[in-house]
Amino acid sequence: MLNTSTFDYINVLEKAADASWLRDQAIANNIANVDTPGYKRQDVDFESVLSRELGRMKYVSMDEKVGRLITSRLRVGTYTDAAAFSYRTDKNNVDIENENVLLAQNQLKYQGLLNSISQEFQNLKTVIK
Repeated sequence: MLNTSTFDYINVLEKAADASWLRDQAIANNIANVDTPGYKRQDVDFESVLSRELGRMKYVSMDEKVGRLITSRLRVGTYTDAAAFSYRTDKNNVDIENENVLLAQNQLKYQGLLNSISQEFQNLKTVIK
């Protein structure tokens, strides 16, 4: 069996893109439920999961950390954000302006991740030639 680290960064970028896509869906759902009484906003936090997993390995380079990273541990899901907090009388905690900013930010992040994945494959194509 061939042991290679060629796709280590691509695998992590793929997990990040998947999480960003999931976050986009959660934010869109929040926007759709801005007027639903009692609705609590949902969110996804991939960055904390990645930081925790990379933090398990100390005193090694980032390449080594990514190479040793077990990508199956990079699973994220939606969670209810500030479930007990609501400044509105209908107990809904969605702030439409904040959600729109988060949506734009997340879409830029997603595009950046896709560009990074594309660049990694372009680098591989260059090496193969």
